[in-house]
Amino acid sequence: MHALLVTLLVIVSIGLIVVVLLQSGRSAGLSGAISGGAEQLFGKQKARGIDLILHRITVVLAVLFFVLTAAVTYFKL
Repeated sequence: MHALLVTLLVIVSIGLIVVVLLQSGRSAGLSGAISGGAEQLFGKQKARGIDLILHRITVVLAVLFFVLTAAVTYFKL
């Protein structure tokens, strides 16, 4: 059980890192390359939609990260 939880924790951690890097910051970050093309094809509204989806995925992965961290600690004892 502990090994499964640690494996899931590593996967969620990598996913969280990737999603955070894809989000646009104040200087448009890494998602500027993605949303920049989307703005040209679909307009600015779609680019905001991408940022909203990335934000929601970040929240879900962060909650999973904390839950899995607590579970790993609990089952380690």
